[in-house]
Amino acid sequence: MYEQLDVEKSRRPLLTNLVTEIPRTFLEMGALSMSWPMLCNLRRGDGHTVMLLPGFLASDQSTKLMRRYLQCMGYSSVGWDLGRNTGHFDLMASRLPETFLDIVEQAGEKISLIGQSLGGVFARELARLYPDRVRQVISLGSPIRMDKSDAVASIVARMFEQSTGMTPEEMRDALEFFDENESPPVPMTAIYSKGDGIVHWEGCMEKFEDKMTQNIRVFGSHCGMAFNPSIYHIIADRLAQPENGWEKYQRPAALSAVYV
Repeated sequence: MYEQLDVEKSRRPLLTNLVTEIPRTFLEMGALSMSWPMLCNLRRGDGHTVMLLPGFLASDQSTKLMRRYLQCMGYSSVGWDLGRNTGHFDLMASRLPETFLDIVEQAGEKISLIGQSLGGVFARELARLYPDRVRQVISLGSPIRMDKSDAVASIVARMFEQSTGMTPEEMRDALEFFDENESPPVPMTAIYSKGDGIVHWEGCMEKFEDKMTQNIRVFGSHCGMAFNPSIYHIIADRLAQPENGWEKYQRPAALSAVYV
């Protein structure tokens, strides 16, 4: 059975969220620093390989702290080693799949994928192309609903078109395998925030939830998702799931009421 979510016509993110993105990101960095000792004591998994994909115009530098955390938790964490994520068609069409397959071969096992923003869109589609090589996908504020042209802040949409020469809709059509309505056939966790100032929160949710797909709401900014302590807690919990025993995330009782 599928549960269809009400994510029809998305809107642009709130202007107040957009203009406060940077200050809130710094607050999240500070909160992460204070939470680091506690986060490093969370339940650990089996130490499998985790690949992190950066957001639009970001590089592996943006995921460096998260990769460091995963290494502290015993995982083999790697970046994508492709420079800045310009969003160009050839990244997803050829360069990224080649890099991904090399990492899988070196790991000798299925790997987990974590993608921030546009990186999450790419991670989702890698899992669709190579489901037998992906253990699970975690997206962080990713514009999954690319069919909603107004879901992304207008300034970011213009930057994307200038960088790629394509609108988000044209990019979607060029990636023939892209399907915003159907999740990849692997465990999928889509993390979103109603405080996102770059992508409207509805555009970051999987349209359908089933036994292998879950949308999880957090408080925070878009740019700060790589530093948000609550996201680190969720990631630690997700990666600690047994490969063949994935279950949906259960928020700690003390926090449940806050996210209603």
